Amino acid sequence: MPLPFLTADRAFDTAEDVALPYDDRDRWRRPYRPGPWRVGASALLLLLASFVLFAGVIIAATATPASAGTVFAIALVIVASALRLLRMGVWVSARGLRHVAFLGTRTTAWGDVVSVRTVQQPVRWLGLPRTVQGQALVLARRGRSDDEPAPLLTSHNADFLARDQLAFDRAADTVEAWAAEYRSG
Repeated sequence: MPLPFLTADRAFDTAEDVALPYDDRDRWRRPYRPGPWRVGASALLLLLASFVLFAGVIIAATATPASAGTVFAIALVIVASALRLLRMGVWVSARGLRHVAFLGTRTTAWGDVVSVRTVQQPVRWLGLPRTVQGQALVLARRGRSDDEPAPLLTSHNADFLARDQLAFDRAADTVEAWAAEYRSG
């Protein structure tokens, strides 16, 4: 028995990720889905925020408004952190490539991109100091030294750790295809 709510997921997982004719190529888009580690961590942060908000309501009813405001501010910071964690990753558009980190965003115009390539190298496991052998998508920019380019994506980050190697390969190939199309054009 086919279930209609599964058809969108099945259509998204197809190998041919062809842009639809009505897609606006000037909008920033992530060429892959957020991974389970990233979504799980964000869900846990939002769960924590709900408990903090509930505590804020109790404090607002029983204590001073200043202490309740402090608790609500803490909840707001937790919610903002969860949303920023979901936003992290690589985004592409016709204007360039954007690497969104937790505390900052770096945008590179396609004219400044020298190359985008996948390399085999030691990568950080979930962004922690521990390194493992994996693949990384690195960006070489004009006017920057090629000694140690920072990886855009790795096969062991929060988006690709619990997924098939094929998911990282598809995402890296998509970013490389955008770079090849817009660097030459």
